Order: sequence, then C-alpha cells, then structure tokens
Amino acid sequence: MARKVGRRGGNIVTIHDVARHVGVSPMTVSRVINGEKNVREETRAKVMASVEALNYSPNLAARSLATQDSARIGLLYSNPSVAFLSEFLLGILSESSQSGAQLLIESCEGPEGATAALEKMKAAGCDGVILSPPLSDSTRVAKILQDMKMPFVGVAMARPDPNVSCVTIDDFKAAGAMTRRLIELGHRDIGFIKGHPNAYASQIRYDGFAAAMEKAGLKIDPGHVAQGYFTYRSGFDAAERMLSQKVRPTAIFASNDDMAAGAVASAHRLGLEVPEKLTVVGFDDTAMASSVWPELTTVRQPISDMAGLSVRLLLDQIKGHRSGRPFEAVREVRDFSLIERQSSADIGSASS
Repeated sequence: MARKVGRRGGNIVTIHDVARHVGVSPMTVSRVINGEKNVREETRAKVMASVEALNYSPNLAARSLATQDSARIGLLYSNPSVAFLSEFLLGILSESSQSGAQLLIESCEGPEGATAALEKMKAAGCDGVILSPPLSDSTRVAKILQDMKMPFVGVAMARPDPNVSCVTIDDFKAAGAMTRRLIELGHRDIGFIKGHPNAYASQIRYDGFAAAMEKAGLKIDPGHVAQGYFTYRSGFDAAERMLSQKVRPTAIFASNDDMAAGAVASAHRLGLEVPEKLTVVGFDDTAMASSVWPELTTVRQPISDMAGLSVRLLLDQIKGHRSGRPFEAVREVRDFSLIERQSSADIGSASS
C-alpha cells in the first residue's frame, strides 16, 4: 500500500530508511534514484526493490523553482514482471527527481482493482497518472480517468487510442524483426511463448511473429505455441511442454525476458545446451536478459527512457489542464533494436 505524500509526521519513509533496508549508503540510494550510471546492477536492482517494498516516494517539491508549477503524479501498475517494473521505476524516479515532481505509487489487481487505487490517488491530491502495461491498454481504466478528468499517460501501449497520450514501440514490427533474424540463422521450426492474455501486447507480438513466419512461407506448429503469463515459471513450464515433444523446435521466441530465462532453465534441466541444441530469445532487454547464462538475445525496448518521457508528457498535460488548454493526445513511438547475445546461434553451427 502506497503512502500519501507530503504529510508531516507519521510513518514517512525517507531515503535513509531505504538505505538501511538495502544495507547501502543514502548516497548510493540517491545515485540510483537519479539514474546515475556508476552503480552496480545488482545494487541498483536491490535499491529499486526496496523502493517498491517500502513505498518510498521522494519528496521533491522543495526543488521546484516555481511552486505553482509543482505537481504530484501517480504511478499505477499491475505487472507480474519484476524485471520490467524495476526498469520502469528507474525511469520514473529519475525524471521525477529532475523535474521536481512528487511521486505516489499504487498497485492494483488488474483493471478491476483500478477504481479504488485511482480514487485513493485522487484523494491524496494526485494531479495526473502514469499507467504501466497492461493497465495502459485498458479501456476501462482510461474511462475511469477520463470521468475523473484526471490527466494520464500510458506506457508501452500496444493498442492505439487517438484520445490517449502514450509512449510505446511498435510491438508488431519488433516481433517480426526478431522472427526474421531467427529465420536468417536457419531456424524453420520456431516455438513461441505468448505473454499474459490480459496484456494486449501479447497478441500483437504473436501476430508479428506469425506474419513473419507466413511471409517466409513457414508453418507454425500449434504444439510449439504455448501460453505464458510473463513470469519465469510460466516460461519454464511452457518450454518444458514444447521440448518434451518428439519433434522439438530448434528455437523458442518468448514474448518477454522472464519467460525466456525460464525457457533456458527448462532446456538445461532436459540436458539441452543453449544455443548448441536450442536457441532462445526474449523481449524487453531488462536486467534479466544479462542475469542468466547464456545471456539472452532479445528485443530491446527502452523501458527506462520511455518511462522518463511519460513523466515529461504528463507534466505538460497537467500544465495544460491547469491553464485550460485544449487537450491533444500525443503518441510517441520509440525505436526498438535487436540485441544479440549468447543464447542464439546459426542452426548450421549447432551440433545435431
């Protein structure tokens, strides 16, 4: 449960509390929150996990040069991927720190729990809200915010909405690009692990994969398509089902890094070396991608940068809302890239 920001007294969480919780100095916590690079990834991940666990929201109003321009923004999330959320929080906290905004953080159990969380934010004086996926694609959540007349921005929206400002990548093109790369490596029987069915991006990524396979004249084996839930365990289970079949895919494309890491672990358990016996690729390029061995080939979407840009868009929208400026939705589509690491290989170089 997130605390209300700006109250005096009570159980206000400070940067010193976070530092004690992690076992580092307050300066290290400050460096992480401000997005500085000279911090080890392991330490950064621990600090971000503590920020979430303690519901720490840096009180930055005093840094604003003009108090009338200060804003209190909310982050609402419902995301099972810890790796994604860590990157997302890093971008939000860094940009909030630089802009002088106060930050409130709330979680909810999907769109159904959004009403109570948003009402709580509004009661705490929230001026606007940033939505992480899958909430950013929820028409139900968008309607609640519109009825509240609350400015908001969605991040990683896969479903275009002309009435909603958002920061995203083209998931269809990104999934297609990774599939074509696997085909270039000689793979013809490619398995696919879908993401959570409540996330619209899951379907878009599968559609991009399927379109690339069709264009290459390749058939998709229905037994090599499995449902996942964006979690490590679901990726492990999905890959195990595929790899236990008589005819196995030569490559598995998981629609996020957590599931790809699970697929690698499943291959190892079955005695299949990656990438010698099986290529595994993921999506997002979170810290998880470089925390497993072999490190994951993946689609990189700039999660932290997208989150930071969403703060800037939201603050501009709040300013316009206060001044009575007519609202115009802004859709920022950022570039993706393919990051090749050790989990993928040319099928011709793999042992049979």
